[in-house]
Formats: sequence, C-alpha cells, structure tokens
Amino acid sequence: MSQYERALEAYKVIGVDTEQAISVLSQLPISIHCWQADDVGGFESPDAVLSGGGIQVTGNYPGKARSIKEVQQDLEKVLTLVPGTHRLNLHASYGDFGGKKVERDEIEPHHFDVWINWAKKHHLGIDFNGTFFSHPYAADGYTIASKDPVIRAFWIRHAKRCREIAAYIGKEMNSTCILNTWIPDGAKDITFDKMGYRKILKESLDEIFEIEYSPVYMKDAVETKLFGIGSESFVVGSHEFYMNYAIRNNKMLCIDMGHFHIDEDISDKLSSLLLFDDELLLHISRPIHWDSDHMVVLNDKVKEVARELVRSGALHTVHLGLDFFDASINRIGAYVTGIRSFQKALLLALLEPTARLRKFEQDGRGFEKIALFEALSTLPFSDVYDEFLLRNKREDDFSTIKRVIEYEEKELSKRGNT
Repeated sequence: MSQYERALEAYKVIGVDTEQAISVLSQLPISIHCWQADDVGGFESPDAVLSGGGIQVTGNYPGKARSIKEVQQDLEKVLTLVPGTHRLNLHASYGDFGGKKVERDEIEPHHFDVWINWAKKHHLGIDFNGTFFSHPYAADGYTIASKDPVIRAFWIRHAKRCREIAAYIGKEMNSTCILNTWIPDGAKDITFDKMGYRKILKESLDEIFEIEYSPVYMKDAVETKLFGIGSESFVVGSHEFYMNYAIRNNKMLCIDMGHFHIDEDISDKLSSLLLFDDELLLHISRPIHWDSDHMVVLNDKVKEVARELVRSGALHTVHLGLDFFDASINRIGAYVTGIRSFQKALLLALLEPTARLRKFEQDGRGFEKIALFEALSTLPFSDVYDEFLLRNKREDDFSTIKRVIEYEEKELSKRGNT
C-alpha cells in the first residue's frame, strides 16, 4: 500500500474523500498577477517604474522582467512549477503600446492582443485592472474622487476604457473577465470634507458604470481599503463605502487580505458578505504591520480564509487571485511559493470533515468538535498534497526550489540589477 493509499484510508475513517478534494483543487482557478515579475512597473514607456499612488515595492533583487516578453517568459516558467488551473491577472499599464506614449484615457483593446494570444496558447483566462497610480494625475492622492474636474474626468475616461477592454478580453477568450477597480484616493493627515469626497466617488462610479456589458464577457468588482501609504488618515473607498455601493449597484466586492487592520480576521467577513453578495473577488496576500503585500505563506490567516471558503460552500462563487509584490527575493520563487502555499491552505480546508464538525456544533458536542478538529493536525496531509502534485505532473517543493535556482542562473542572472 502506497503512502497516499494509507492517507486515503485514514481520511476515509472520518468521512473525508481525498479523491474529491484533489479533483476540486485541481480545477479551482487562481488568478496569477503579472505585476510580481516586474515590481509593478508596467510598460507604458521604456523606463516605466512604480511611483506613488499609495503602493510601494521594496528591494532590488536581480532578475526583474524588463519587457512583456520577459514577463511572459517568467510566467511560463511559473506555470511549469505550480499545479492546478490558473488565470492571468493583468493591469492596464501592461499593454503593448509599441514604444509609443499612449495616455491611459486612450488605451484600446488591441493594446492587449499580445496577452490574449499568449493566454490562449497557455489555456488561461484573463482578469483585468485599471491602473490609477504612477501618473502625474495621481500625484496629489486623488483620482476619480478628485475635486479637480480635469483630473477626475481623465480617470473616469480611463475607467471606462478599462471596462471596454475587459469586455473585449472576455469575448475573445470566451471566459468572463473580472475587472477590478482599486483607487488610491485618500489623505495622509486630517481630512475635513470626507462626505464631499465620497459623494464625488459615488457620482464618478455611477458614470463609469453607465454602460452595461454582458456578464458573460465581464464583471465589475470594486476594492476596499483601510489605509495605505499617503492615505493613513483617510481612504475615500473604505470598506463600508464599497460594501454598500456594491450591494446597491449589483457589483462585486473585492476583499484584499492586506487592506484591513493587521489584527482583523478577514475570514470572518466572508460568511456575512456571502449572505448578501452572489459573488466576491478575493485577493490573497500577506500584510506585515501595514498593507505590505508580502508573498503568501501557509500561515493561520491564509488557512482561516481557505476554511471559510469551504465551510461556507463558496469555492465556486468567490473569484480567487493573488496580489503581492516582493522585490527583495527571487520573483519566480515568490510566485511559486505563494501559489503553492495558498493551494495547501485550500487542500487542508477540503480535507476537513465539514458535515461532521457542523453536526457536533449543532448538537452541542463541543468536546468532540474541538477534539476532532485538533486530531486533523496529525493526519497525513502531506501525502495527499504529494498526490495532488503527482496528478498534476509537478515536482515536490524541494525539487521546485532547485528548478527556481536553475532558472535564476540560466535566465534571471543575465538581466542584472535593475
């Protein structure tokens, strides 16, 4: 009897079907963000770099991607090292602009054909994001909530273009494109007219969403935030604002794990939101003290989010994406470890005897519930995970470390320190 067969029998004793868990996880799409490969620089110009707008990448590890071709090459390598089903998460600043300056309110669908063709080749869906940072019109910290009508109109046009592009992508890919809208709007210090800014934001969003696109091709999400760099005291698009706006306007709410207080339990929000929202967008990241978007690891918060997704029966109504950027370590390694860590959390959740634990709680059998939950920690999870890798024709974690280093020596080292 193999190690996996022993694990299968061990889990069967408590009513868990490991075969089903592996099958579900293998088919569960995770949207991989393009911006880890190049530190959120984008390709609007040859010297494009992340600048301002409430986000920051730290570190200068060698090997940063310098072109669309290199980002694609790096993502191709990542896809050979991670199991499961995946999508591409793309920012508007990553279009193929042919070396020309194209303003963000003038971007067009054809600028992203290079990504559509690449994604088709690799059997990936595509999700999309507007880019409301690293621009002179975002310098004062406000975009579509700006009180300057010229700045506000510019960003509204950008948002409208992004919706058009997302619908185009969804139609070309024959796969619904999730368009996420996050803006950095807010203030570093005391803000007097909070209501005024939020009224402007609501009006801007109403204008942006005037055109209805088929949900077959694209769906809108709006992303909440507690605070960020340069918006420590006030964020216009707060959790309460977007939660209400999304429900009233039939939009998807995006919950980013790094956009709340470090002590908040993000998993606890999911069951409440899912009672009222048909779908959610979830960004998996790891904050440390502030919205720092570290590489995902298998920590308690990631485990709890995965557990709530499974326990709430929401795996197929929540769209899953990664959102982290770390330039202090090998970027390919960050991708691979982050994706695998989240998949481990999901597999742990899928291997819980959910119905039995729920019944114990319902019947007031607290001891059995806690004891059974604790007993799970000694079951052979790693053997099931290894089988998941085997079924998806991927190597174990230790071998993958070697592959990442080999790729660094062969490819990334040639790019130098950028």
